[in-house]
Order: sequence, then C-alpha cells, then structure tokens
Amino acid sequence: MFYGVMKLTLGGSLKLAFKPWVEGLENIPKEGPAILASNHLSFSDSFFLPAVLDRKVTFIAKAEYFTSPGVKGKLTAAFFKGVGQLPVDRSGARGAGEAAVKSGLEVLARGELFGIYPEGTRSPDGRLYRGKPGGLARVALASGAPVIPVAMIDTEKIQPPGKVVPKLMSPGIRIGKPLDFSRYHGMENDRFILRSVTDEVMYEIMKLSGQEYVDIYATAAKRQIAEAKKQAEEAEKAAKQHRPGS
Repeated sequence: MFYGVMKLTLGGSLKLAFKPWVEGLENIPKEGPAILASNHLSFSDSFFLPAVLDRKVTFIAKAEYFTSPGVKGKLTAAFFKGVGQLPVDRSGARGAGEAAVKSGLEVLARGELFGIYPEGTRSPDGRLYRGKPGGLARVALASGAPVIPVAMIDTEKIQPPGKVVPKLMSPGIRIGKPLDFSRYHGMENDRFILRSVTDEVMYEIMKLSGQEYVDIYATAAKRQIAEAKKQAEEAEKAAKQHRPGS
C-alpha cells in the first residue's frame, strides 16, 4: 500500500516535473518474474524507472540507508522500504553478493520484478563499466527469469556532484527485449558462464544507452580517479611551496 502511495505522490511528481521519456514499455511482462538490469548513472535511477512502470519493481540498496539512527534515519528507512528497496550489507564483498542473490530470488519467487545494477555502483564519469557476474547472472540462472536490459539516459545531468538544486530536464529510459538464459540453468556456479551471461547483458545495455564501454569495474575506476585527484592536489601543494615568496 505504501509503495502505491509513494508511486502516486513521488512518481507522479517526478513525471510532472521532469517529464521522462520512455521507449520499450511493451517489453515489460504484464505478470510473472523478470529481472531489470540497468546501467547506473544517478541516485535517481531507482526512482525514475519505477515511476514509468505499471508494476512494482524491487531494488537492493546499501544497508546504511535502513540503519541510520535518529528520526531522520527512521524516516529514511521508511522511505526506502516504501519505494520498494531492500537492504543489503556491503561490508563484505562475498556476503553482499550472497545477500543480493538471496533477495533477488525471493522477489522473483513471488512473481515480481527485481531491479539490479550489474556495475555494482554508480558510474563515476557517465561511461558504462564492466558488469559484476556475482549478482545478476547467478540470480538469472538460479531463477530462470528473463533478463530485461534497461538504459537510463542523462539522469546524471539532473543533479551533478556539488549541485544542490536539480536541473529540470527530461531524462530517458530505454527498455530492451527480454534475454533468455534458460539454456544455462543449473550452471550458476560456473564462473565462465556467469561472465558470459553478464557480458551479453552489458552489451545490450551499451547498445540501448549509447555509452562508451570501459572493460574495468566501476569501483576500480573510482579508485583510479580518487588517486589521480590526490596526486594532482599533492603536486599543486608542492608547487606552491616552491614558488618564490611562499
């Protein structure tokens, strides 16, 4: 009931203010389980996609959103539960992966839609990064549910880092045709199959989104960006120390 209320209020407000466009809605099944595998450009992706769908979609979110103390923490937890997100503890990579798989299978067993971001985190620069096989592929092979590739378009431009007021613009959503991996059923422990399935899905997302593909994980890219920024700051600091009069 709360999901319906949130969809009507928040979802309605998002559609009214930002007017997102969508292509391929006919590829979402009217009933039965399915996995929505999307690129991840912005925090708002988990709100825009449900806003344009008639069916409920459940995503996983980091556990911190559900465990923060105080009134604000409780309101945040209620909000994320209300918009159909499930907590997953990401403190341990293996434990987080197992929790994501378990959550996904439970959602699909109820005949519902399960949303997942194969990149594992938001893109740091708008490009599409290598998908992690531990969640998406394992859930797909264990459940037998079809995988529907989804491309979020321009959502990262609505509220770039450092911007408080969002930019009113129309982001896009492209939904691809369902991918059937039933031929691999029961092979969810074969890492080569998991890699192959994940790469096939990422290729379809790339075609839908038009993003440049980078064959490394987004988490590694973020570390590289942070390290480059740190080195640049240290170099600038050293240069200032050696300037005349400093």
